Amino acid sequence: MDMKTKGIITYLAIAFGMAWILWEIPMRRGIPSTAGMFQLMILPGAFAPAIACIVVRKWITREGFSDAGLKLKVEGNLRYYFFAWLLPLPVVLAITGLAILFGISEPDLSLQSVLGALPPGTELPFSSGVLLVLIVVQSMIMALIFTPVLWGEEFGWRSYLQIRLFSNRPVVAAVATGIIWGVWHYPLNLRGYNFPEHPVLGLIVFPVSTVFLSIILGWLRLKTESIWSASLAHAATNTVGASLIILLFMGGGNFIYVGYLGILGWIPLGIVSAWIVLTGRLAPKG
Repeated sequence: MDMKTKGIITYLAIAFGMAWILWEIPMRRGIPSTAGMFQLMILPGAFAPAIACIVVRKWITREGFSDAGLKLKVEGNLRYYFFAWLLPLPVVLAITGLAILFGISEPDLSLQSVLGALPPGTELPFSSGVLLVLIVVQSMIMALIFTPVLWGEEFGWRSYLQIRLFSNRPVVAAVATGIIWGVWHYPLNLRGYNFPEHPVLGLIVFPVSTVFLSIILGWLRLKTESIWSASLAHAATNTVGASLIILLFMGGGNFIYVGYLGILGWIPLGIVSAWIVLTGRLAPKG
């Protein structure tokens, strides 16, 4: 076994083993996946890929961190960071429009489900439209705040596995990493974390979405030569994309279709991924 293969196998063993063990704790305690405590307790598992990457680079392959993309590198790459930050907005718009077009679900643009969760008698000093704008702004700020948290995943997937698997075939590497990354989420998805109505079907739907994301995030990491652009995009996916979809379709949406990483999400994410692949943007520099 060569050192590269040994590194990949060790990385996967640590990333999967550590995350799955840590995630099993709240599951065994019977904490529902919708509870805030569940979100908090699964957070340490999100750093398993980064820990696996550090262990492999430092002690297994001893290759160091010269190509790990740890520097921010905003200068000259600002457009990629804005792309990473803003991408969820058109994706959410596309999913919402497609849900209406196909008659799958009607979005709650008036945010009545959100307003209904407020204490009785609460009156807001502004309209629901203004509230929606404020929620969007807040979610985008939260994306910036949570970027270091999502670094815990991206430093492993994009700054180790995706640049080591099929290193001369970046599209194949993105697809393979996307599938592995999707399977890594299986214990959570089986408990209804992303698709509560269809946890088993979600095992098929979710890896397709993570393949698209691997292409997009891999491209951002490649062009900026920094893991932070991919981490920002991942954070925006969670705090902007997923959160807005939940608010818009709360109580009435079938998330296997309207979820940010659901079937309708394949269309906008697939279009972006196709543009990246067909224009050769995943090809290494030089």
